[in-house]
Amino acid sequence: MPPVHTGAPVIPGASTPSSPAPQPHSPGRPGYRRMSLALFAAGLATFALLYSTQALLPAISAGFGVTAGQASWTVSAATGALALFVLPLSALSERFGRTRMMTWSMVIAVGVGLLVPLAPNLEWLIVLRAVQGAAIAGIPASAMAYLAEEVKPKALVAAIGLFVAGNSIGGMSGRIVTGWAAQLWGWRAGLLTVGLMALVCAVAFLVLLPRARFFRPASLNPRAVGRTVAGHLRDPLLLRLYGTGALFMTVFGAVYTVIGYRLVDEPFSLGQGVVGSVFLVYLVGTVSSAAAGRLVARAGRRGALYLAVTTTALGLLLSLSDSLAAILAGLVLITAGFFAGHAVASAAVSRTAKTGRAQASALYQSAYYLGSSAGGTLGALAYHSSGWAATVGIALLAVVGVAGITLYGSHAARTARLVGSGAVPAAVVRPLR
Repeated sequence: MPPVHTGAPVIPGASTPSSPAPQPHSPGRPGYRRMSLALFAAGLATFALLYSTQALLPAISAGFGVTAGQASWTVSAATGALALFVLPLSALSERFGRTRMMTWSMVIAVGVGLLVPLAPNLEWLIVLRAVQGAAIAGIPASAMAYLAEEVKPKALVAAIGLFVAGNSIGGMSGRIVTGWAAQLWGWRAGLLTVGLMALVCAVAFLVLLPRARFFRPASLNPRAVGRTVAGHLRDPLLLRLYGTGALFMTVFGAVYTVIGYRLVDEPFSLGQGVVGSVFLVYLVGTVSSAAAGRLVARAGRRGALYLAVTTTALGLLLSLSDSLAAILAGLVLITAGFFAGHAVASAAVSRTAKTGRAQASALYQSAYYLGSSAGGTLGALAYHSSGWAATVGIALLAVVGVAGITLYGSHAARTARLVGSGAVPAAVVRPLR
């Protein structure tokens, strides 16, 4: 029998009995594996480039004849620019697509990374690092929104954990590579090496990333974007998550900006390559961030944050010792606590925001990297004036802030349950979430 033509037009990509509707990515499927590897590569390149000067700060200080506080701006300029640009670039991703934004951001960041080693003085180095940070801003928020749209909700925390794990591997490998390259050939060679490593990651990202199947473009109406951002900033839970990310990153920025100075100074007097190798402790962050989903499943979001806070605080106190072994153990605990807390908080942002996910993630990233800039600069100034104990003091204050936010969240949740059950009239309590 000849085929029957209904006269209806055939729309390419439309769902038919032989072309089922696309399903979100889930663990075990090829698309999920490709997506995970692509975003792992993106995360690796992001952290390797963003913090490429951090392990080299003592060498940069010596090369340009500047203080720790001045050299720390090569890190703070990049993270500060990222914090400023992440929101507008996330708005562009709502119009032009997550994958397009991540692609262009990666290309520009890597290109600038290959120019950074040529900086003739500290001022030009800071300018190039700021441009690089602005370019990198298009990656994290777009990646979080892409995952929230393309991955099954139950697999979202695990998927974001893998992206954050790429951050930790990038932070570790970038610092190790730059440290040893700097010890052998100078800090400029170290920066060139990390730029080439990021180039390889960018190629892997472009080849592996699956196309977005659930993205729907939105208009670039500034008023609409403003209303979306204002709505997120009125959400009590999102505000707590933004504060949590900022304070966790204040700890991380302070510790890892300054630890190189402490280890090259007496009584340790370690070489630049050995100092770079200390960042092997980032492997702990890879494990803790990837395990964040299981931790939340067992202890809940706030329970996981309490554990992250306790672990980080213990690590900070342990790092006050003059024993190198104790310092390394402290760094292990700080890194594990930070990456677990970051993975939990960032995943909670993606799940909480029902609309404008890119803007919600961008606000988190903005707060997060402002925390990094503040921690790096304040930690370096504290170390320059009063030593490592002062840096730890700043970090502990930030940890106390995270604990306070989490306790407030627990109180708000209990209040909401009491109101919901009718045990407490809604009129006598503040509307907390």
